Amino acid sequence: MEQNWYTVNNTEEIISPSLLVFKDRVVHNIKTMVRMANGPDNLRPHIKTHKTAEIIQLQMDHGIHKFKCATIAEAELLAICKAPDVLLAMQPVGANMKRFISLIHTFSDVRFSALVDNMETADLLGGLAAKNNLKIHLYIDLNVGMNRTGIAPNNEALLLYKYITEHPSLEIEGLHAYDGHLRSPNPETRKKDCDEAFDKVLKLQHRIAQENLPTPKIIAGGSPTFPYHCKRKNIIASPGTTLLWDAGYGNLFPEMDFLPAAVLFTRIISKPKAGILCFDLGHKSIAPEMPFPRVDFLSLEHGKQLSQSEEHLVVEYDDLKAEKVGTEHYAIPKHICPTVAKYDHLSVVENGNITAHWKVAARNNKITI
Repeated sequence: MEQNWYTVNNTEEIISPSLLVFKDRVVHNIKTMVRMANGPDNLRPHIKTHKTAEIIQLQMDHGIHKFKCATIAEAELLAICKAPDVLLAMQPVGANMKRFISLIHTFSDVRFSALVDNMETADLLGGLAAKNNLKIHLYIDLNVGMNRTGIAPNNEALLLYKYITEHPSLEIEGLHAYDGHLRSPNPETRKKDCDEAFDKVLKLQHRIAQENLPTPKIIAGGSPTFPYHCKRKNIIASPGTTLLWDAGYGNLFPEMDFLPAAVLFTRIISKPKAGILCFDLGHKSIAPEMPFPRVDFLSLEHGKQLSQSEEHLVVEYDDLKAEKVGTEHYAIPKHICPTVAKYDHLSVVENGNITAHWKVAARNNKITI
């Protein structure tokens, strides 16, 4: 990694805080994903991290044509970008059911699918599909231990799979298994945990075959387990944070060949007392849900992050004289996904210069639908 790769020329006009994105590093991360997966056909990357049309296009330029998203707005953005295959990886409920139908009507050249984890939701979607003369494509969301969403990969999941298969207005696509709880920093331990969790999915797949039901496509994993799922035969891996990377995953998984591609540009706005610096990096500028430190400073050593409020990040610093009010600094966020959502655009850096501004187009819940 080249020294001071993150610095930008002509910073006088840059607003702080800003979120900088380094295009060459995004491309590196895309190429790394494709290489690890032995080609783009085994990938369905999540766009929740970046929510940006230009990064979607960069992935499509490298042969990636299947995508995953979390919101109707993200699904619409993918459709606007002419992504041919879009999975809404959030079970649609309430008003989002009708919005999902509107997506299918509006972008008829896109193959949309969604997740379900219970019979009632599947039945509601089937009824809407029938009223609208559609077939809705569904994956069953499996709970493999995270206990956030999904149905256990047992007999109940088999019955749901069979129900969708037999419904005239629904079409089963396969199984979806997200294992984001598996984050051991030891690669061997993480692989062991991943294999144990995924074994439940394989057993369900075997039972489906015994019932002579349609063979399921299987989408598995996020970023921490991507190195293992991407090597499985006939499995589609779906990383997300790998596009921009961050300090959280970078520190946990240093063996992964991804580069931090998003950097916060910030300035010291006050020195209220000796040994205390205040930066313009409040809750409104970086994801605040992580414990301290919330960022890894690239340009400031020996600082201890003490507190954060809406507009301010207070740092204890052991050099009482070196830093001045107005001094510029660079930092990698601990959690990039919700940090991106705090900015309406990303400032693109190439060869040390800001060359473009990419709109975070799916930042809000709605684009048009």
